[in-house]
Amino acid sequence: MTSSAIISHPIKSIADLPVDKTLATALLSSMSVYSDQLHGRRLWLACSGGRDSLALAALCVQLYRQGKLPCLPQLLHVDHGLQSDSQHWAKHVANWAQAQQIPCCILQAQVNGHDEQAARQARYNIMRAHINQDDVLLLAHHADDQAETVLMRLIQGAGVNGLSGMQPWRVQTQGVQCNILWRPWLTIRRANISVYAKRLELPYIDDPTNDSGDNVRSGLRRDIMPILATYNPNVIDNIARSAQLLSDAQDTINAQAMQDMQQTENTDLQLLPAQRVLNVDALQKLPMYRQRQLLHYWLGQDEPLPPAKQLVDDVLTLSQRDDQDHQTELFWQGRKASYTIRRYRQQLYRMSSEWLSWLNVPLTEQVLPLSTLTLSSHSANNLASLTMRSSDRYTWQLQVKADALVRLLENSTDGVAQQVVLKIAPLDRKQRLKTEMAARPQAGKKLYQTLGVPLWLRDSLMVVSITFINESKDGNDIQTDIPLLLASPFESWLLSSEQTDNDTDSDDKSNQLAEYIASELSLK
Repeated sequence: MTSSAIISHPIKSIADLPVDKTLATALLSSMSVYSDQLHGRRLWLACSGGRDSLALAALCVQLYRQGKLPCLPQLLHVDHGLQSDSQHWAKHVANWAQAQQIPCCILQAQVNGHDEQAARQARYNIMRAHINQDDVLLLAHHADDQAETVLMRLIQGAGVNGLSGMQPWRVQTQGVQCNILWRPWLTIRRANISVYAKRLELPYIDDPTNDSGDNVRSGLRRDIMPILATYNPNVIDNIARSAQLLSDAQDTINAQAMQDMQQTENTDLQLLPAQRVLNVDALQKLPMYRQRQLLHYWLGQDEPLPPAKQLVDDVLTLSQRDDQDHQTELFWQGRKASYTIRRYRQQLYRMSSEWLSWLNVPLTEQVLPLSTLTLSSHSANNLASLTMRSSDRYTWQLQVKADALVRLLENSTDGVAQQVVLKIAPLDRKQRLKTEMAARPQAGKKLYQTLGVPLWLRDSLMVVSITFINESKDGNDIQTDIPLLLASPFESWLLSSEQTDNDTDSDDKSNQLAEYIASELSLK
């Protein structure tokens, strides 16, 4: 059984048939532009079996046989199972590839939905899962596709980034995987490809849904583009040229936004990509249009699609508020992750939901005995790592130079107690602590406000202290606690005990001890 959608030309070798000069020049010119990026990478070609992708595959075969292409791409055909004849189409593409002696792989995709966007997402997901890190995926998008894309985004209210259309070379990341989408034919008209396919008698698949008008793209192609052509026959080329100009403009905007971000981001509070932070005071020094551009750029980092204008406007409004309401939070469901945007005092935070969930993981109390007996086998400055909170994504540890602590204690006037223990415990909200920023001990809300700890980090504070244990004359243990540090995943504060508020020597010793303890937050 065959499919009526397949153009009824016999499958034959096309290697020795005439090459289309215009199409070949576009491909070879693009290959020259990206020659450094292409070097050493495996090349794949997304082949639906339609006119455009089959024509690109045919051209690659011809140029390779002529020695003008260094390697043959491997074809990838995705069977979505959405069309009744899809399995026949897959078999047809495989048979055609075999006749051209070009490698071909058929992939089966599960589509979550019935629209073109769902099919497209499934198609890219399955191809991305099949190819390797840093591989290049060759696509047959052309100038007509580019014009349709720009018009679609225009009626959706896109900005400069969206209106710049598809890029000829785009680095695409998904998690830790990175691949490249290469589109060498974005300046080529569909009509040129049609002439080439007809000359070679390519038996391509003419998918009936392409011109049915039941989605935005096919509706534009069938109904709108012919009307626009009556006003200007060069409308396709003109829109494609506008997309290139807008792409250049977007590069300029991004360069400015990146420069502005370097001046406004708070690197001390960042853990990329989980938490990104902007300083509101620095943001407000920029002209309003650059504030919007910066927020658009800042929010959209780590995501393939930019945020909606309404979200940017809402975040801008949040940054301009002068009240003390720290409860407001904005939510954004991106393509790769979901995010919460909040403001605390003069900082704007964009936090992933995964990160906020991690902040709710219970903290772990840790105890490290300090003595020359337990640490004698350690070399100088050897670090002991104490894990406060960990998951398969993030780890928060305290790095302790335990042997350095022991040497400092040995050299103190009081000597070393019978037992010395370094203790790290979660902060109790009622626990009173004295920091260098306060004249007296504080607890709870007063302490958090003094230190400027945001609401979502207040359950992520650990108290680091040293406990000296001595035996009294009556045989009972006498414990003396010296608070050293209050630590959060991003900051730490020196402490002194309530009993030694005016004891400068004790505070100096605490500060010396605290120098050997460092907080480290890492992303796996």
